[in-house]
This record gives sequence, structure tokens and C-alpha cells, in this order.
Amino acid sequence: MTPTTHPTTAFDIDRIRAAFPALSRVHAGQPVAYFDGPGGTQVPEAVVEAMAGYLRHQNANTHWRYPTSEETDAALAVARATVADLLHCGADEVSFGANMSTITFHLGRALARQWGPGDEIVITELDHHANQDTWRAAAADRGLTVRAVRVDPARLELDLDDFARQITPQTKLVAIGAASNAVGTINDVARAVALAKEVGALTFVDAVHFVPHALTDVQALDCDFLACSAYKFYGPHLGLLYGRRALVDALDAPKLQPAPDYSPERLETGTQNHEGIVAAAAAVDFVASIGGAAPASGSDDRRAALERAFAALHARGDALLARLWNGLGVIDGVRLHGRPPGEPRTPTVAFTVAGRDAGDVAAHLAARGVFVSHGDFYASTVVARLAPGPGGLVRAGCACYTTESEVDRLIDGVRNLGPA
Repeated sequence: MTPTTHPTTAFDIDRIRAAFPALSRVHAGQPVAYFDGPGGTQVPEAVVEAMAGYLRHQNANTHWRYPTSEETDAALAVARATVADLLHCGADEVSFGANMSTITFHLGRALARQWGPGDEIVITELDHHANQDTWRAAAADRGLTVRAVRVDPARLELDLDDFARQITPQTKLVAIGAASNAVGTINDVARAVALAKEVGALTFVDAVHFVPHALTDVQALDCDFLACSAYKFYGPHLGLLYGRRALVDALDAPKLQPAPDYSPERLETGTQNHEGIVAAAAAVDFVASIGGAAPASGSDDRRAALERAFAALHARGDALLARLWNGLGVIDGVRLHGRPPGEPRTPTVAFTVAGRDAGDVAAHLAARGVFVSHGDFYASTVVARLAPGPGGLVRAGCACYTTESEVDRLIDGVRNLGPA
């Protein structure tokens, strides 16, 4: 799976940064440089205002005959259509939930009800555990077999030959991440979907780390389900799920008896986070505005704006990645993990420093106003293969608001760690 490329669009970094109130924060006398985007990006003022505006003026439950309820219904319909433009699907194929993990567990329970002993699920070692343990839990409940595709520890990419071996006529589902949240690898999802289709298996894609960096197209992928998280692309803490309409309609989804039995609400348990859903739509429109003018109201206009925006993000991300990778790579004791620049990957760099606890490295950088994350990022299978030592990996992700000078500050901070 590779990012779609389009002619490069001008990238107005000053305009983009001005949209984020968090960038005014100062820590230890330095403006904060946020490299923690893979765990959750900062939020632009327009998204905050969308959430606050809903709570101030339309806050109500759904499907009742009074103005704020009707306005809530309309706002949620607009939000579904907006997210559908991001994923390139129908608005009635978008559902919402607390987060990607919760959505995936719920979907896993529903899918597993139609399978039994002898049936198999294929997962990968490169994935976040939300896309491993969900299916292991479903397998344990129904007596299914889980088969895991190996990751090449040197290249940190999936072994495609092993992928083909793991899929059998008994395979019912193939679950794959579009991109690794730990090391940035972008996987060949189209190949995985094709292998699954050869045996009539369904496909689930964890696109949490992919969606912020490359324009997603579920129609082109031809996958059956795809999940992502709004808080990874400048929105609120909320999970999003694409589900092919015919499959969702046929699911034996766990739900309350009086709850809606129509798509997509049949996958949404209880009262939803309406303000978060409205804010998630605002986040999509913010991303669409990165390529220039804000998108018009029509779906075609928004998708075209998103294409321009992601072309600009892709070019910008590649340049920042190369700067960060090359700068860290010449520092004694630093070990970079993952594919180098120029290969299919996101602008997320994982590294270790010889003799240093990853948490101590993160604390050292934080004292200089540079915020990075550390640990295994719930991708513990692949991180364990790397045997990174105390504290796991240090992870630095570039976002739309990242500047070259911030990258240089991170590099300088690592260079100035001093002797272990």
C-alpha cells in the first residue's frame, strides 16, 4: 500500500501552525515541539470550536421531534458524509465508537458468531495489538485458529511469502495494519486483500497510523472493513469504522433489542459522542484545507481538496523524515529501526541510544521542550523482536505542524545526551 501521489501543492507552514493553540505552549523556556503525533496529534482551533459549538447550541439525543434533536441528527449525517469523503465510501458505511480498539472488539464479536472450530483468522506480527488481541479473543470464544504472518526483523516488513503460506481455504478473515504505528512501515494491503479474496476470506484493515499520512481509498483497496482514529489526524478521541454495507447489514451484531437494526447505527452501541463526531468532521475539513482553500460543501469538492492536501503532506513528510533520519543516523550510539527514507513508510522514526533507557532519552528531550514518546506503543510483538532494551523504543513522528527547526532541535537534543 503506497500513498497516492499528486502534483505538489504549496505548503503554508505558518498558516497551518497558526491554527493550533497548543503550539503556543512553552516548557523549560522553549516552545514545545510536538513529536508525539503517532500517539495523538494536537488539535486546531476550528475543531475545538466545532465541538464547543455543538455543546453550546445543539446538544441533544437523536431521533426526536424537537429542534436540537433534529439539528443533532443533521449534524451527525453531515459528519458521516464528511468521513465518507475521507475514506471514499458511502455515508451509510461509516460508524463511530469510543476508539479503534473498542470498535474492533465489537466487530470481532459480531464476525466470530458466524465461525466455528476449524475456521482460521490470519493476523500479522507487525500490528498494534488492537489488531491482534481482538481476533485472538474472538478465536478463543469460538474455537478458531489464529495464524500470524512473520515480520522480517531486519527490514521490519512483512514476509509476503509467509503471508501466502498462512492463508488457507479455512481462512475466514485477514487482519492487517496499513502502517506500523511503531516503526512506520507501510504494508502492501492490496496484496493482502488479493490473497484473502483468493480463498473467499474477509479483510479488516487497521489504518490508524496510515490515515494521517496518505489519502485512504477503501474502494481501491477493496477491503471489507477499515478502522481509524480521529485523534491521530487532528481530531478528538474517537474511533471510526468503514464497513461494507451488505456485510454490516448481515452481521449478528451484539446490541440492545430496541436499538436500531439498520446501517450504520446497528454497530453503534448506546448514545454516541455527538460532540466528538461533529469535531471529527471538522478535523477532516481542516486536513482538506491544508492544500490551500477550504473545501466546498460538495463531496467531490472535499475529496479533491483532500487529494491536494495529502499530496502536500506526503512531500512535506518525506522531506522531514529524511532530515530526521539522516541527522540521527550520524550520532554515535543511535540505532534507527525500520525502512529508510524513500521506501514505503510514514514520517515516524523509531530509534534507540546505546546504554540509554528510552524513557530517560524522552525525559532528556522533554527538558528541552521536545516531546517524544517511548515504549512499545501497544505493538509489543514487533518491538520485542527488536530487543531494544530498557524502556523500549524512542518514537518521533512528524505532523503537519512540524518544522525543520524542530527536527534540528530533536537531533541536537539526542546529540547532547552525553556519555551513558
